[in-house]
Amino acid sequence: MSSAEIKNMEQFATVAGISRPTVSKYFNDPNSVRRSTRERIEAAVEKFDYRPNFFAMNQNRALTKNIGIVVPLLTDPYFAEIARRLEQRCIEAGYSPTLFSAHGDPSQEVAILNTLRSLKPAGVLFAPLGRASDRGAIGKFCADVPTLIFDSNVEEFGLAFVGSDNFQFTSHITNYLCRTGEPPSFFEMKTPANPNAHRRRQSYIDTMEASGHTPQVISVEGEGWNFEEIGFQGGMDALSRGLFDTNTILCSNDRLAMGLLAACYSKGLTVGRDQSCAIRVAGQDGHPLSRFTCPPLTTISHDYDAVSKRAVDTLFEAIDGNVSPWKSTRVEGKLILRDSA
Repeated sequence: MSSAEIKNMEQFATVAGISRPTVSKYFNDPNSVRRSTRERIEAAVEKFDYRPNFFAMNQNRALTKNIGIVVPLLTDPYFAEIARRLEQRCIEAGYSPTLFSAHGDPSQEVAILNTLRSLKPAGVLFAPLGRASDRGAIGKFCADVPTLIFDSNVEEFGLAFVGSDNFQFTSHITNYLCRTGEPPSFFEMKTPANPNAHRRRQSYIDTMEASGHTPQVISVEGEGWNFEEIGFQGGMDALSRGLFDTNTILCSNDRLAMGLLAACYSKGLTVGRDQSCAIRVAGQDGHPLSRFTCPPLTTISHDYDAVSKRAVDTLFEAIDGNVSPWKSTRVEGKLILRDSA
């Protein structure tokens, strides 16, 4: 029997010359079989290039009702909000979600994936760190556990990707700012923690050039997730040096914008869309607290409901055995107009 003809674990057990229960036991936990048996199975896996269909395996054994939810940093209000909605949808569907935060640490992210393996969850909703992630570890985990990737796409891993359309985000709000006043400068971190920031910068540049404007990107020093402090310190420096070419600033995310608002206040600059105001400031993300800044922050918001629903629906369909080809779904953002711009 050739490798192309091996369609299930029973056929693999036959060609490997090992009983079907022993093979099944190995794939559930390699350390549960004797070393000599494990070596024979692993040799057969290499020889026949066999990979078990873990979805089919799940249908043939009692599944846990556990769902893992992994985010880069739970103290970030965006991830707290999307995790809250994912958690609620899992509970409503009769599952028991467990929430994990990688704290912005790639080694912690890998440790979480190893912990999840031991819990044998029915599935996982996973927002990777992105640029800093261990792609090999993520790829291996996604090959073994039904996993839906959201927010930050890391190659074509898992069942599918669901997230926000960051190109549309920035293009839409950039066009709005150009229509209603001076074209914006773009305010960002030089080394952003989240790879979505790179997409937003490129979208800003493309949109400005398509509109006949010269893009201006102000990249400030700072690493990690302390965005408000980075936005404040970088904003103070940029304002002191007169780096902004226009009176309109579009920030890469709302948390940077909050820091910049504080810097404007410290510099005695009035922020708003009235003619009497010195500067306009806008953000991106729809931060849950953005409407409570002073002045309330104009932003473009994630569609939290649409993203969370599509993510859990795709995962639950796979758990039920309805697995579709890998697909990327990006949901458009919603422009929220407030007094800051």
